[in-house]
Amino acid sequence: MDEATYERFDTSAGFQGAVERLLAQPGRELRIFDPDGTSLRLNDPARIELLARFLGASRTRRIYMVIHETDHITRQCPRLLGLLARFSHMVQINRTHEHIRELQDAFLVLDSQHYVRRSVAAFYRGAAGFGDEVEALAMRQRFMEIWEASYPGVSSTTVGL
Repeated sequence: MDEATYERFDTSAGFQGAVERLLAQPGRELRIFDPDGTSLRLNDPARIELLARFLGASRTRRIYMVIHETDHITRQCPRLLGLLARFSHMVQINRTHEHIRELQDAFLVLDSQHYVRRSVAAFYRGAAGFGDEVEALAMRQRFMEIWEASYPGVSSTTVGL
């Protein structure tokens, strides 16, 4: 592996660029923690295409997402719900239990190699690391702790009743 590289961002465009660069990396498991998914552009056709390409590259690929609130995804992201229906065996979206909903950060971690992190999800200021196994592994472990404090929250068969 080459030496780790880092980039800081403090704008929406910088954040989106870091996410796109992360999604272009080779990897098997993408783990996402975000309050509601709004900043991730999960109804944008180009973003959904990147996620579909990631999942379509191998039957072993997986996306795990944990969010606090599901309303944005279930009401504003039909393209993501379509992706979830198409790859239901490869994507799981959970919702946090009440006792950890005060968490304010947001991050994406790909395998234990690459990450994009915002320390306060309400702001676009953050950093991305590529090839940083130490930090990415720590973030993956943190994700697993959050995952343990969550439950299935969005399915491809969500009905707006």
